[in-house]
Parts: sequence; C-alpha cells; structure tokens
Amino acid sequence: MGLLAFLIKRPEIRLFAVGFGVSMSCLAWSATWYAERSQPLRLQARALAWSIGLIMSSLAKFAFHTNNPIWPIVHAENGGWNKLGFLLAAAAAIRTTRQITSDGVGASVAQRPKRSPVLAGLGFGGLLFGMHSLLSDSSTMILWVWEGYPVRGPIPANGVITLLAMGGGLLHYVWLEETASNWISFCLLGLGAFLLTNYSFWTGYLGAVLIATELLSLAPLLIESAVNNGAAAFGLGFLIYNLMVLAHVWVVAYAFVPGGPLLREHTDWIMIVLVFLVGAGMRSAPTASNIAKSRQKPRKNALPRLKSYHLYILVALELIAASVAYLRFPTNDYTPYHKDDKVITAGIWTIHFSLDNDMWSSERRIRDLVKELELDVVGLLESDLQRIIMGNRDTTQYLAENLGMYVDAGPGPNKHTWGAALLSKFPVLNSTHHLLPSPVGELAPAIHATIDAYGEYIDVVVFHSGQEEDPEDRRLQSEYLAGLMKDSPRPLILLSYLVVEPQKGNYNTYVGDISGMKDIDPSDWDRWCEYILYKGIKRSGYARVSRSTITDTEIQIGKFVVGQPEGTDMQIGEAQVSEGLRFPALFRGEGVRGHQYHVFDEPRYYD
Repeated sequence: MGLLAFLIKRPEIRLFAVGFGVSMSCLAWSATWYAERSQPLRLQARALAWSIGLIMSSLAKFAFHTNNPIWPIVHAENGGWNKLGFLLAAAAAIRTTRQITSDGVGASVAQRPKRSPVLAGLGFGGLLFGMHSLLSDSSTMILWVWEGYPVRGPIPANGVITLLAMGGGLLHYVWLEETASNWISFCLLGLGAFLLTNYSFWTGYLGAVLIATELLSLAPLLIESAVNNGAAAFGLGFLIYNLMVLAHVWVVAYAFVPGGPLLREHTDWIMIVLVFLVGAGMRSAPTASNIAKSRQKPRKNALPRLKSYHLYILVALELIAASVAYLRFPTNDYTPYHKDDKVITAGIWTIHFSLDNDMWSSERRIRDLVKELELDVVGLLESDLQRIIMGNRDTTQYLAENLGMYVDAGPGPNKHTWGAALLSKFPVLNSTHHLLPSPVGELAPAIHATIDAYGEYIDVVVFHSGQEEDPEDRRLQSEYLAGLMKDSPRPLILLSYLVVEPQKGNYNTYVGDISGMKDIDPSDWDRWCEYILYKGIKRSGYARVSRSTITDTEIQIGKFVVGQPEGTDMQIGEAQVSEGLRFPALFRGEGVRGHQYHVFDEPRYYD
C-alpha cells in the first residue's frame, strides 16, 4: 500500500496510506523472522536479506542524489520509478512467501537460549534507530563532519565508503559470526560514536565508518535475539525506536515541543543512548559458544553456499556504488551566466525542506527556477533534511551537480539548526559556519564564505535569524552578524532571513554604520523575512519572484557588478541597462508555472 501511495494526490490521505503501509511492513517483517525461529539458517538468511535491503536502499539514494526513486514523495514528473518499484516488490513478495523445505536444523524455541525480552527489545530498537538515522543515506554522517571550505574531509561522493563499510560489516558477520558480538565490537561502536560526535573532517568520518561496520555486523544477531525472546521484544523494540526518533528531533525542535529544553542540542546524549541500547541487545544475543553448538552438520553443509551467495551480492552492490561515486565526483569546472559583464546574480530562498505545498519532493522545481533566473550564487534556508522526519535527504547535492555549482551544505544535522546552504558558480575559497546567539529560541545558522568572482574576492553571508517570538535572540543575533560584516575587508553580499520591518528595530543594526551594509532597496517597505544587503560592490538590479506552490516564501534576487563602486539609489529603466545586467523576461506578466515578478511587478534597476 505504501508503494502505491504516490497515486494519491491529497497529501493528508497519502500520509495516512504511507503510515498504514509502514505499520504493516513492521508487522510483516517481525512475523517473517519469528516464523523462522525453528530454522536458524533460514532466519539468518532473512536477517541478511533485510540488512542487504538497507544497503540497496542507501545505494539507490546515492545514485539518485539522496531521494529513493520509489518513495511516495516522488512520481514520474519529478524522477520517480514508482511503478517499477511496485513490480519488483510484488515479485519479491511472491518469491519470499512461497512454500520452501526445511533447512534440516529443527531446533525448537525451547531449545534455543532465552535471556531477557527487555534487553533484546532495547537492542532491536537501538538497531532500528541507528540504521534509520545514520545509515539510510550514505551522506548523512558525511554532513555531520563537514565544516566548509577548503575541503578537509569527505564529500557526498565519498558516500561509497559508507556503503563499503556497511557491506564489510555484513561480511564480517557472514564469515566470522562467532566474533561479531563481543566486547571488542561494543568498544568499536562506542569509539565510532565518540569520534563522529566530537570530531570533524576525516577523523570524525572514521567514527562513521566504525558505526556503519559494527551496526551491520550486529544486525542479524540482534534480530535473532529478538526472535528468541518473542513478541514482547519486538513490541518494546519498536517503542524504543519511536522514542529515539522523537528525541533526535527534539534536540533541534526544542523551541516548539513540550519538554524540548531538556534535550536542547544534546545529540551527544542521543548517541550515548544508542550505543548502550545496542550494548543491551548484545547482552541478550547468542554467545560464541551457542553459535558454535548450533552449527549442526546439515547447517555446516549449507553454510558455504550461503556465504558465497551473500559475498557475490555484496561485491556486485559495492561495484555499482563505486561506479556511481565515479559518475558523481564533481568536475569543479563551472561558468557563471554572464561572465563578460562580470555580473553576480545572487538570490535567497527558504525552500521549506524541499517538500512543496502538496508534499511532493521539490528539488527539480527548485532547479528549474534557479536555472531560469540565471542565479550564480544562491542561499537556501530550511535546507537540512538529514533527519528521519525529512527522509535523510540533501537537496543541495542534486542542485549542485545538476546546475554545475560549488556547494557548502552549511552546519550539519549535529549542529541543531534547520539548515542554511550556499551554492555558487564561483570557486569558494573559504567558508566558515556560525551558530549565532540563541539563549531562548532555535539556533540561528550562518555561512560566511569568500568566493573568487572574476579574479576578485567577494564575501557572501547566508543567514537565518531566530523567530518573531524571541526578540532578545534576534537582537543578539543582529549585533553578532553586524560585527561579522563590519569586520570583513572585502565587498560583501548578505542573503538573509531577518524577521524585521524595514527602517525599524534591528533593521538599523543590520543596515547602517554599525554593520557598514546597505539595503538593496531601501524603498521596498513590504518585507519581513528575506533581505539582501551589500557593501563595497555595485548593485545594479533587484527583483522579487513569486513562489508558486514550491514553498511558502518568495525568492529575492539581486544583481551586482564586480569591480565597480556601489553607485546610488536612483532607479533607471531597463532600456538603460546592458543585456547581461537584465533579469529574464520569462517572468514578466503571468510568468511561467506560477512564478512571476511580483510586489512591484517588474525588476528594478539602479544607476
């Protein structure tokens, strides 16, 4: 049902259908595993198949820029392969539910070791959460350790390493099952969580590799432990998983949820609990001696075939992953739209987690508009999708690779913001991430980057301020950002979401002598959220383009000419502006696909 939910147009009904499908899938897998409790070899094969399914899903997302092509947020028009996915799922269901013979190992439930349903349930819940939150996309943990330019760690194309580590973990279990669950495995998992949480760049990513390897090597054993302890273990496991999902959202959504301040910015607590949940499950998992005793003669005869079968599958998947990585590796050979005029066309847009108003994935619609507006630099806000509730996605990867742009994805999901990202046709020489003062409300992210535009260094700042309900936060943030901009010795463009009225309150901290910045159009009184400011560079044009149904916020655009002084606020006609400095005529009048110049109905140009 979940795979066919893409046929439902109304988003609330589609969401209900997906929820029902997920619940049935959870019951089906639990029943499938439990039904094989007296057949150890078949149970092992089922658990391995489920784990390989995770690798295949993550590989599909790697190939499709973090979107799974059979998800119900995609359809044929935005890159979905839903019908093919349903046909494959139907074939797999027929194949796996057909009548099969016994594997010859008839150990009854009473003969198999039982320890504690509680420990088994804790381990199963921790396994589900760890796999879903960290391994369901190969770039999730890469973005945890990303700190901007120059590049000093992995990039999303290195997601193949995550996939290799996951496959290596499964092979460890298949070939060395007796050593997959011991104190060394627990220590390696804990070390991985420590490195990932506390370090950036390659050191932090080493922790990600350890986590991927250990979770996959433990997965079949933790599943077998839950099977041995019955329905109570599965029920507790799914409950623990749901609580952990809520907790890992609470750390960033603390300003909007009951009890949120208790978990504010405590991803470290989430990781500690994850490690100990898995550790609890390991206490209930079969020991090496029990595993050895279960290797009866019929099972021994079947094991080489099982090992070879899974080895061939994993090698094939990893070869596909390596091929995708090669195809996705960035060329870093990008050209601005109007290089002869030395123009920077810059925009700011709040993309609302890349789900449009009808709950369809919107990255292709975003790409089309950014391309048609000829944006050389664009700041995206509410862009952090690397959480379970957002599907562990990253729209910036698709945009950067499709549009030919450098990308700074901004503060990672472990920095507890809703995201800010920068895309640029110009090389990014240096970029720094900032978390502005937020004593009460949600954290305010900023990216301060220096780009090489036509041989001149230009600073670009992308910023999302706090909410209207937190005036003290916004005041402190305005002072911090004003100081940052004032201290820059280079021309600077601010692409921002400020939550101020023009000419009032904190506006006068962002604009004026305190910051050294100028408003792109001081006469535009109808603004509240998005603003473009500048200093030390000529502003030649300004436009506001309607959002259609992509998001809840318009896109604002400014044109700047490199190497020329700031100019005046005198407006001039389009006929007085050279062709390369003009905004596209496509968006005049009714525009296209619901996008048109609005508020003042046409672009503005300045002397």
